[in-house]
Amino acid sequence: MCGALARVEDGKVTRIDPNPAHPASRGAFCVKGVRGLAEVTYGPKRLLHPLRRVGERGSNRWEEVTWEVALDAIADGFSKARTTHGPLCLAGAVGGAFFSRGAIVALLLRAMGSPNFLINQDLCGGCRGVSDMVTGLAIQSGEDVEHANTVLIVGANPHAANPVQWTRIKEAKARGAKIVVLDPLRSEAAKIADLWLRPRPGTDAAIAMAMMQVLVEDGRQDSAFIENWTRGFDELAERIRGWTPERASEVSGVPADLIRAAARAYADGPSSFVSGHGIDAVTNGVQTFRAFHCLVAISGNLDRRGGNRRAKRPKGFKTYLDLLHDPAFQLPADVARETLGAGRFPLWAGPGGWQTACHNPTVIDAILTGEPYPVRALFVSGVNIAVTYPNSQRTIEALRSLDFLVVAAHSMNPTAALADIVLPKTTTLEEEDISINAHAPCITWTAALADRVGEARPDVEIAAGILARMAARGEADRTFLPWSTQREFNSFLTKDTGLDLDEIARVGYGEFAHTHGDFASQVFRTPSGKVELWSQRMADAGLDPLPDYVPTGASGASSERYPFTLQTGLREKTYHHSRFREQAWARKVSPDPLLKIHPQTAQGLGIVEGDWVRVETPDGRGACRLKASVTEATEPGIVATGMGWWLPEAEGPEYGALDININAALSYSGPYDPASGSADTRGVPCRIVVAAKAQPVV
Repeated sequence: MCGALARVEDGKVTRIDPNPAHPASRGAFCVKGVRGLAEVTYGPKRLLHPLRRVGERGSNRWEEVTWEVALDAIADGFSKARTTHGPLCLAGAVGGAFFSRGAIVALLLRAMGSPNFLINQDLCGGCRGVSDMVTGLAIQSGEDVEHANTVLIVGANPHAANPVQWTRIKEAKARGAKIVVLDPLRSEAAKIADLWLRPRPGTDAAIAMAMMQVLVEDGRQDSAFIENWTRGFDELAERIRGWTPERASEVSGVPADLIRAAARAYADGPSSFVSGHGIDAVTNGVQTFRAFHCLVAISGNLDRRGGNRRAKRPKGFKTYLDLLHDPAFQLPADVARETLGAGRFPLWAGPGGWQTACHNPTVIDAILTGEPYPVRALFVSGVNIAVTYPNSQRTIEALRSLDFLVVAAHSMNPTAALADIVLPKTTTLEEEDISINAHAPCITWTAALADRVGEARPDVEIAAGILARMAARGEADRTFLPWSTQREFNSFLTKDTGLDLDEIARVGYGEFAHTHGDFASQVFRTPSGKVELWSQRMADAGLDPLPDYVPTGASGASSERYPFTLQTGLREKTYHHSRFREQAWARKVSPDPLLKIHPQTAQGLGIVEGDWVRVETPDGRGACRLKASVTEATEPGIVATGMGWWLPEAEGPEYGALDININAALSYSGPYDPASGSADTRGVPCRIVVAAKAQPVV
């Protein structure tokens, strides 16, 4: 998504640089783009040919086979499972529908008669997505910080996670904008903040409710926007009446005068709301986002210069999410409603859900128990779910128990190591994608610049090969996925726009006009056609239609045995979730998984910098070993770590996923956010035990 310039010599990319002409990134870039992408493509661990398992599952014994043999084997495996158990026994797993592979995997499963595909976003961005859907804003995060007078950063660390956004925030600070940060950890954003609010983990919604209370009490709400374009303000005003800064202070630990100051700085506007992973993937995540999204709406900062620009697109352009909800590509309603998790989480799973995906823990249960119906064959593309899903032990058990498992990947990893067939995927240098960019009103085109290494193929070609064989057996409907190449697919997405696809591909982007505040011409996608402060969809799902603070499922669960609070999800510039762990440059910069621990906490446990410790949680099945980083960036009693760690050099098939992966210490069994189905992955009680003062055994 960041504009890049690549030097290509003899079909190989030899250099990657940022593109200063790109209207969204304007030269901002990260080391993963410069180093990581090229080494994924040309590194020694790249998968080059299809592999078929020849030993026991997980034995890491493989033979190279042709694509024809691999695709026939896949069709045989899927057909056998489908014939025995019915089409619902098939499922897919992918990161999500932000990139093309998410839509392709979903349509591949639908073509074979199954609505079941899993995404990672119940763990990353899903609570924001569901809240945005039911509220109707059509925003993401900090879309116009460059013109803001106040930047409100909540649970985000753009310094490590989003170099484009971080560049704009620093520029805003330099020209005099106020920076307001809500984060229990001292992030780089907190260091430059004018106001730093340090809430107890999981209590951010209380502060958002109080900020709205101050806004309305001061009479600084946007009455015209509220009157014309919102539903439920009177009910919201009654809900927030009791949420004084003093009450929010009791809940969050943040001084009341600091909450008032933050509310008034935000009211000064224009203000841009920057949200991040820190308030997502918890059992109160949707309600927390609902509170902040309603704050954006009533303050008049929606689709205002310097506020949060609404997502727009050229007329006729289809996004990948549009495709998932397009009636032309839908299974019959009675089948779609059978999506695993749809009955319990209709705003997440099934036809009324955000991305129509499954509830992941429900799928794991179905694999292991056969309830509510069996899942016996799985296609995984571009995700390493043995590492990225909590309770890694149970995910690995489920993968081992499948009748048939196919994984498409760039290199061998703990998920691929359990497969029957492993397929080599193309990288971004070898394939093309077309997306709407959130940082500017433009289309971003990722070009296929390099010759493909080995026999790697993109998702659309892999899916087309599988479907051709399934259709020949009478077990797939190819109308769900009629494209054979990426260019055919991208042409379909843009065919009604009048855009010159060749020109966009040549320069890497295509700008389009954006008119602020054209609410009459861009419909709010809610039942009322307005921003829903009182949400009809939440009410229809039996949920509270108004935002509120509710404790997380882990709140108040600390005990003498588990006295500390664990925060997860810390970002590192070198890694993206579980990616790049096999790369020498990244491991040199960040060689070990760290646990940030306050000096007072460390002293009480007899821990010094560099000690290896074990982290355990009340409901986790195992423990995670981490290296202590003693720092005042966190508070006493709160410890913090990242995610996605595994060791390519360790013994397979787990490759360290049950040793240094925090998900080996976390539960995925609930409680869940009632709207998104997200489990608590932060703010979790934990205990810390000193481990051997040595490097992990590999």
